[in-house]
Amino acid sequence: MKVRASIERKLTEGLAPSRLAVTDDSARHAGHAGHRHGSHDGESHFSIEIVSPAFEGKSRIERHRMVNTLLAEELAGPVHALALVTKAPGE
Repeated sequence: MKVRASIERKLTEGLAPSRLAVTDDSARHAGHAGHRHGSHDGESHFSIEIVSPAFEGKSRIERHRMVNTLLAEELAGPVHALALVTKAPGE
């Protein structure tokens, strides 16, 4: 499974977001640390914007930890950088 598809699936299943945008920024990082060539076609740098009721009452750090926990396998492997925008509905 492609990295982006795996990220989308895990976040959808784990946080039931009302909005989820996963952007592969890897091409912008060609030649920089962490850029990967090969089977994942450079899928190493991502930006994620997610709006989920699961974030209600949580701090920004708690929200990021929730995402990082769900994506632990990707962060331990092919993903080198992850930029997050995490919001609760209405924010």
